[in-house]
Amino acid sequence: MRRTVLVAIFALLAFCGSAFADSYPSRPITIVVPFAAGGPSDAMSRILAERMKLSLGQPVLIENTTGAGGSIGVARVVHAAPDGYTVGFGHLGTHVANGAIYKLNYDLVADLEPVVLLPSNPMIIVSKNAVPAKTLPELIAWLKSRPEPAAAGTAGAGSGSHIAGLYFESTTGVKLQYVPYRGTGPAMNDLVAGQIDIIVDQLSNSINQVRAGTIRGYAVTDDKRAESAPEIPTTDEAGVPGLHMTLWSGLWVPKGTPKEIVAKLNVAAVEALNDSNVRKALENLGLQMPPAEKLTPESLGDWQKAEIAKWWPMIKAAHVSVD
Repeated sequence: MRRTVLVAIFALLAFCGSAFADSYPSRPITIVVPFAAGGPSDAMSRILAERMKLSLGQPVLIENTTGAGGSIGVARVVHAAPDGYTVGFGHLGTHVANGAIYKLNYDLVADLEPVVLLPSNPMIIVSKNAVPAKTLPELIAWLKSRPEPAAAGTAGAGSGSHIAGLYFESTTGVKLQYVPYRGTGPAMNDLVAGQIDIIVDQLSNSINQVRAGTIRGYAVTDDKRAESAPEIPTTDEAGVPGLHMTLWSGLWVPKGTPKEIVAKLNVAAVEALNDSNVRKALENLGLQMPPAEKLTPESLGDWQKAEIAKWWPMIKAAHVSVD
């Protein structure tokens, strides 16, 4: 008798979950971006949200929840109801590096459900115009010759710009003094103003300023030139072979979100990425589309775990402080 009752209860829960998923979405959806408005993460999210609302039939809103290298915004998603109405945007910094730096009250893998892998962004090494170096080797020589480390802007400890800076240090032997901001948008404003010296930044955040001549660009951290910025040499071409790093992004939802809802969000995101206008807008930002076969929730989950295995040892060896 007891077993029969339990079976009935589970069947009812399954039915209710399926019915809930069938009616989803019935109200606006929020994408939490864990960085300030105006930065590259915010720009990509807004482009995707505008197209996803057509597939989902509901408004898709952007909420910028900043602080602690993006970990506050991720926590907002982790602790939200698993109903598909709160979606988290994140990247290598927020969903890999932060686990090696911060004492999080959540697990980056166990407490989130992956939705889709999003376009990636090579990094670009940029400086204020007052820096005398005109080439990457000259920049490295200038950084090494300084009595005090140059000021390098980041979006906080564990952010993509911070990891890229650490990687730049470990590859070249330079020393940097990191200046954290609530996003690389505000950091870029200070670089243009000459308040900081350098950023190892996302190409999408820097390329327009480089082209406008307000900052100087040295090289992209990839083994091939970016299609959106073919005038910028690679680090290999610029004299620092092997300095390769791509900042990938993705969407996640709270653990326990029904698979049918995850599937609907995945479809909406993939349809957005396949839209010619969206692709053009993202490519104009210097973003590179993932292969079609990588656009599944499972692919994002596997990639996140692989990146944790790759980057955590370097980050922990650097003894990153969040004081």
